[in-house]
Amino acid sequence: MAETLELTVGERTVRLSNPQKVYFPERGYTKYDVARYYLSVGDGVLRALRDRPTTLERYPDGVEGESFFQKRAPKNLPDWIPTGRIAFPSGRYADEICPTETAAVLWAANLGCLTFHPWPVRRDDTDHPDELRIDLDPQPGTGYADAVRAALELRGLLDELGLTGWPKTSGGRGLHVFVPIAPRWTFVQVRRAAIAVARELERRMPEHVTSAWWKEERGAKVFVDYNQTARDRTIAGAYSVRPRPHAPVSAPLRWDELESAVPEDFDITTMPARYAELGDVHADMEDHPCALDAALELAARDEREHGLGDLPYPPEHPKMEGEPKRVQPSRAKKAAQSGGDGKDAAG
Repeated sequence: MAETLELTVGERTVRLSNPQKVYFPERGYTKYDVARYYLSVGDGVLRALRDRPTTLERYPDGVEGESFFQKRAPKNLPDWIPTGRIAFPSGRYADEICPTETAAVLWAANLGCLTFHPWPVRRDDTDHPDELRIDLDPQPGTGYADAVRAALELRGLLDELGLTGWPKTSGGRGLHVFVPIAPRWTFVQVRRAAIAVARELERRMPEHVTSAWWKEERGAKVFVDYNQTARDRTIAGAYSVRPRPHAPVSAPLRWDELESAVPEDFDITTMPARYAELGDVHADMEDHPCALDAALELAARDEREHGLGDLPYPPEHPKMEGEPKRVQPSRAKKAAQSGGDGKDAAG
């Protein structure tokens, strides 16, 4: 194979350097294999990324080499790939790429980008999310089947709240459920709605689901990671390749196939055939935006009737008004016993 290839993607020509470079040694998959995969699901991956500020998870030497997350647009960004300015919780900002055509995905793949991490906003309004993202994360002692059980219960809960969820595999052991919403609420409000959903799901499945932020309190349950809705937190985009030995992908699913599908079914060699047969099963997700009013009322009722307010933010996030102390419970208990003040701790 040549040292460089030129791929025609729509009206663009994208240069692929070192196409024979092995990215997944266990399977022998190369950079060219990854590029061909993204071409095969082009419309689907673009649907998930279009106009969204996107962080690139890059593995320039393959999954066994060093990797890094690139938030700021690369300096050699072509002028046909737009950017969007996003503000971090610290007040700093960055201009991230905002793909508007499939060629941008292939351009990033040439840089060794395997996983695309789109923000839940569009570049024309980066302060109001248009997706509520629910991350079902199995903890040690649980697995994908437990996440499926939680997702099926979650579906009914979302229906009660006037929300429509769209499930996909994470590419690992977990599941993501995305809810398209009208861009009317702030990150703080969307996160508050996610907390309310997490708490209610926990009440309905107390032996199987937890909303506990501290790992020592979770047990062998599925953690609803509400902090994935905090500003500057992102979830792998649909169809993204994940950096695991067998080259799995984050696969959009229909609800009626959730119980039979397993993450191992979907990788860069099997997804193209599925996509050719079914297309993007989430293609019309954006056509069904939902309102968060009922979820926010649930949050207000939790606070009013049960005294359940905010939960801790991620450790790198600035302290927020009304947030409880970020102190690991065992550490707080030890501090109380020794007469300490239990200062906030990251973790």
